[in-house]
Amino acid sequence: MIEDFAGRTAVLTGAGSGFGLECARIAAARGMRLVLVDVQQDALDAAAAECRAAGAEVLARRVDVSDAGQMQQLADAVRERFGAPHLVFNNAGVGSGGLVWENSLADWQWVLGVNLWGVVHGVRLFTPMMLAAARADPAWRGHIVNTASMAGLLTPPNMGVYNVSKHAVVALTETLFQDLRLVNDQVGASVLCPYFVPTGITQSGRNRPGAAASDAAPTASQRIGQAMLDKAVASGRVSAAEVAHKVFEAVAGDRFYVFSHPQALGNVQSRMEAIVGQGNPPDPFAQRPEVGAQLRAALRG
Repeated sequence: MIEDFAGRTAVLTGAGSGFGLECARIAAARGMRLVLVDVQQDALDAAAAECRAAGAEVLARRVDVSDAGQMQQLADAVRERFGAPHLVFNNAGVGSGGLVWENSLADWQWVLGVNLWGVVHGVRLFTPMMLAAARADPAWRGHIVNTASMAGLLTPPNMGVYNVSKHAVVALTETLFQDLRLVNDQVGASVLCPYFVPTGITQSGRNRPGAAASDAAPTASQRIGQAMLDKAVASGRVSAAEVAHKVFEAVAGDRFYVFSHPQALGNVQSRMEAIVGQGNPPDPFAQRPEVGAQLRAALRG
């Protein structure tokens, strides 16, 4: 729980766009010192310039969050410049769709590298720093927020790699919450599970490094999945700025689960009921059967 953000330090990955940028704007407005992290240099430069113009002290770093060495260098730079951060937002993420057996090894390595290992690195590097600061000062407060997805609580078809990465982030963050409660009362944790929100993630392939490129052309299922996802995300009525405000409310209120679309939790309840009742996974398109019919027709045609 952080009640007073002024003068505190925030580390935000994926800060060049989407939730990261909107949280950076809120943090700057609340008087925080910012460590902005992104892999896209032009977006990072623009975010840093905007936050500095708003009066914030900014350390901007181009970092591939999947790279352990680069993340270690980031953590060292943060410690040297600001000391232990009070807020860590492990938010950088990428998307990939298609039938789960059609994803290439490069797809798996890229998505899990950013979505899961980026969070792992953020947790393993910054948590010890935060706990040390808490031990040294009983008044010190910190919070870690990891970005997962509603896809971390559900299993929508034709996007298995993404689902796996986000389920892992939910499990990691829930465990982090429990582990922190064992050892302290000063550092908290939250998991952000957004639904369809326009953030730019559907174009995340623009930052896919050459080493993670796939030699194969996109499959039919991947092309279909991309088109449907583009449409769903573009039609989202909840903005990234609104979600960012929910993140800060959760940090201030020490609330763990952060949802952009609480109304979608009915699907989570159906899944949990199927698990407890030992039934088969429920129809993911029960509430929108026309979408399921469209996808089946496209894949079978």
